[in-house]
Amino acid sequence: MSEILFLKPVFKEMIWGGNRMREEFGYAIPGEHTGECWAVSAHRNGDCTIADGSWQGKKLSWLWDNHRELFGGLAGSCFPLLTKIIDARDDLSIQVHPDDSYARLHENGSLGKTECWYILDCEENGEIVIGHHAKTKEELREMIGQNRWDELIRRIPIQKGDFLQINPGCVHAIKGGTMILETQQNSDITYRVYDYGRLSNGQPRELHVEKSIDVIEVPFTQPPVPIPDNNQGRICLIQCGYYMVEKITTVSDITYTQDKPFEIISVIEGSGTINGVSIAKGAHFILPYDFGTYRLEGTMTLICSSVPAELSGK
Repeated sequence: MSEILFLKPVFKEMIWGGNRMREEFGYAIPGEHTGECWAVSAHRNGDCTIADGSWQGKKLSWLWDNHRELFGGLAGSCFPLLTKIIDARDDLSIQVHPDDSYARLHENGSLGKTECWYILDCEENGEIVIGHHAKTKEELREMIGQNRWDELIRRIPIQKGDFLQINPGCVHAIKGGTMILETQQNSDITYRVYDYGRLSNGQPRELHVEKSIDVIEVPFTQPPVPIPDNNQGRICLIQCGYYMVEKITTVSDITYTQDKPFEIISVIEGSGTINGVSIAKGAHFILPYDFGTYRLEGTMTLICSSVPAELSGK
């Protein structure tokens, strides 16, 4: 049987970050403004290391380049997905991501960024920015130029357990007091439209207003609505052209078969075992191709991601 690939996260300090990853997950974070945990990543800006086993010490990108059989022989120059935990102590910038074609042309051949969020925690009466109210590109440009942010941006209420898809071109921002698990394309391209006039090292952070206006979808199209929580079993949260994301809730023991090119699993609540190996909240790992049957025991909530059949070619 193939080995479980446990990974060491890469942490990123951000102007808006906090310290809840230490409190919530027991991570050895680098500082009190840790905003992102790149939990499963082969991106050059944060390449995770295999924690133990036969591949201990190897980077995930190295495994992708040298042992593609672990990922079902998938095509492509880079590992396709990136899983993050985001701790927003303060509001993130108002931002937008490009699609593949725009990023390929304007960002040195990079992938675009389609992503989705599972709300791990948020403040009471929490909200998040999704979309805008401009009806035309001209109105969008005018509202941005005049700093009419309260009129422009669209806020929606959120609660723990909600799930949101963020397509390229969708204006969005995570609000302070929110913690999310993000599944996304393997990309680090973000265009900031507005950053509240904040300073980093005494200077305003870079904005990307013209690129943002280029890629923002006008008028805004409502993404899929949050999926209600369930008590037990396995549900599909989203399936799109880049990923399938599922949620597993266990209260005793349950068995599944890993029949995908690979499967990323993040433990977001509880503790237990997978095939007798202890796992707990904060663990992230990959089940490689042909892993076969796996048995989960314990009381846990897990988020699983994989690539869809049309991408894998399987």
